[in-house]
Amino acid sequence: MLLRLDKYLADMGAGTRSEVKQYIRKKQVLVNGIFPKGPEQKVDPCKDQVLFQGTPITYEKYEYFMFYKPQGCVSAVTDQRYPTVLDFMKEKNRKDLFPVGRLDLDTEGLLLITNDGPLAHNLLAPRKHVPKIYYAKIAGNVSEKEVELFAEGLEIGEKHPTLPAELKILSCKEEPIQNTWISEIELTIMEGKFHQVKRMFEAVGKHVVYLKRISMGPLKLDELLQPGEYRKLTDKEIQLLKESGQC
Repeated sequence: MLLRLDKYLADMGAGTRSEVKQYIRKKQVLVNGIFPKGPEQKVDPCKDQVLFQGTPITYEKYEYFMFYKPQGCVSAVTDQRYPTVLDFMKEKNRKDLFPVGRLDLDTEGLLLITNDGPLAHNLLAPRKHVPKIYYAKIAGNVSEKEVELFAEGLEIGEKHPTLPAELKILSCKEEPIQNTWISEIELTIMEGKFHQVKRMFEAVGKHVVYLKRISMGPLKLDELLQPGEYRKLTDKEIQLLKESGQC
């Protein structure tokens, strides 16, 4: 795969295409130790060595990040009202990154951020049935009755009921300050309908007071990450994600 030099550098965060062209003209770029003929020169990312201002620039077609989305930001590339998940990624190289799927404004937890469109499509496609696990606090006493209803699928106002979901009750205790019972649960769903977790509990007369996604397919939220932090995926995590999107 051959790429124009200006695209190569722009993709890797050296600047905009117009800025990169100026850097090349000012002889701030070397290709295999030689000043390039111009921004249109073709380079092979697998063979050619590109130096920008003395620093090697390695080309990566796709990048993958695990992001711990905090509450109060939106799962979007741009937004006029709220900060976006990409606003937290100060060290991102490229400008074509996007979040895979979305979490509500008040929901936190795992988000995959990448520029790999085919992988994102496979992970989100309903027919793939990629599992997503959520931890939640629910106002009220969640019982085995709800476990059975979730396992059967629920009517939440869509054309079809939800797919069977696995509901685990972790604890149920009374909150003295709020004078109400709070249930802690884990819920595994195989699809991603709009506000699905909240709507499922509303369908059984319960209310979600806290929601956090802890896994998506084989990808589990890193316990070392704090809200707003991120890291690159390991090669093993990337491979597992690709395999899960193919099934």
